[in-house]
Amino acid sequence: MDNIIQKLQQGDKRALARCISLVENETKGYEELLLQLSFNKHIPITGITGPPGAGKSTLISAIAKHFVEQNKTLAIIAVDPSSPFNHGALMGDRLRMSEHFLHPNVFIRSMATRRSLGGLAPKIFEVADIFRAANVDHIIIETVGVGQSEVEIAALADTTILALVPEAGDEIQTIKSGVMEIADIYVLNKSDRDGADIFYKNLQLLSHSNIRDGWEIPVVKTVATKNEGIDELMNAIEKHVHTSHNGNKKIHLLAEKAMVLIRSLRTRDIDFTQIENELKEKTKDENFNLYRYVKKYIM
Repeated sequence: MDNIIQKLQQGDKRALARCISLVENETKGYEELLLQLSFNKHIPITGITGPPGAGKSTLISAIAKHFVEQNKTLAIIAVDPSSPFNHGALMGDRLRMSEHFLHPNVFIRSMATRRSLGGLAPKIFEVADIFRAANVDHIIIETVGVGQSEVEIAALADTTILALVPEAGDEIQTIKSGVMEIADIYVLNKSDRDGADIFYKNLQLLSHSNIRDGWEIPVVKTVATKNEGIDELMNAIEKHVHTSHNGNKKIHLLAEKAMVLIRSLRTRDIDFTQIENELKEKTKDENFNLYRYVKKYIM
């Protein structure tokens, strides 16, 4: 175990991949690995969320290019929908980031949601800390894009980016307030399309009315396919990471992270397949009561 951790901290990609697999699959010894981790807590994590079709993967690809040009290392965690059959990641996002697959400064990992409802994957916190132990310069997490429940990303990311497109302008009222409020930066991607200027002004008005702890959410126009607006976006991320109020936010997020880990540990012995099989039989009873069934697991 000491050997693999030493290689991890030296940035060995094989050791990095091995450690992630051990944790994600809960292989014997993974808890000891986590307990021995020593990592740089100052490595920033940027979460990118938003509805499907907002161009999140293309935006991340453009950001990756920025890091590569500066000779910095970047870890990308792309949370993909699970296959309904084997619960593995469908990995569509990795195809859209293919130009960075083989670059030595970029490490891309797909993770499946595995029935998680928060737009993230069950072991996302631990995997992010493994990347921090590997001393990468920056970590980016892309959520699956499922709407309101994506507020979970705010419990992990130092900076949360909400990516939107001009077509969402007519539907701004339908975008759940929780998702809008977790954002530290609004990105209007595909801003060369019709309606972009009007939507941009609406987002600015929303930003003015939603100032938190002295931070007014910047609205950044991008055309990720043309690499436009990426420098401005990177400046906004850098500025947010170093804002004075961010220290208080980190404590709150750490408490949220602890709660998620505690809940996960408390339910670790509950087998989903066993529940399915039990329910298959119990629902044959017309008087079946789900709440009485669940109570035996929480007593």
